[in-house]
Order: sequence, then C-alpha cells, then structure tokens
Amino acid sequence: MESCEVFGHLYGTPRLPVEEHLAEGRDVLLEIDVQGAMKVRKAFPEAVLVFIRPPDREAQRERLAGRGRDDAVTIERRLRVAEQEEAMATHFDYVVLNDDLDRAVMEVTGILGTRRGR
Repeated sequence: MESCEVFGHLYGTPRLPVEEHLAEGRDVLLEIDVQGAMKVRKAFPEAVLVFIRPPDREAQRERLAGRGRDDAVTIERRLRVAEQEEAMATHFDYVVLNDDLDRAVMEVTGILGTRRGR
C-alpha cells in the first residue's frame, strides 16, 4: 500500500491485511510518516489522516535524545525533516498536539469515534 525509505531504513505497509480488516468493518490505524500518509491518501482517498505534532522543537529534541538510538548529528537531521513534515500538516484531516500523552490518545480516540459514526 505504501513504502518509503526514512533515514536509511525501509518501511512499508502491506495492502492485503489492511484491505481485509477494512472489509470486516474494522478500523486500521497506521503509524507512518508524512511521505507514507500521502501515499495512503492516494490509494485510499477516504482515509482519515491525523498528524501528531510535538509541542515544540526542544521537546522533540529531548524525546529523540531520550530514546538513546541516535547521535547528535542524526537528531538534528531528524529535527530538520520534522520541520518540513509539519509544513505538510495542512494536508491532514486533523492535527493533534502531543504535549500530554493521555490527552493526545483521548483526542485520537475521539476522532476515530466521530469518523466511525459517519
């Protein structure tokens, strides 16, 4: 359904399992980047896209550093890409601020519930 290279790693979502779940009337939640989301929108125009936005760059920097997976250069590169991706948020149906995890989860859950009712 979609595949992308992100920071030297290949990611993708197989189409068949998604289509099977949708045919059963189940929601499918994908955790993908902006690049992948645009491909999903093209393949499934009815898809609901939710952009999860960090509270600010400093919080994002701290979160990335806290993972302990990337060096400082890679973190700065990720932050530059994140800034470009945020400019694409206008192409999404919803934007959720992830400044409080519980609140963000409740907001996404509310979006799913609202959209499911349509």
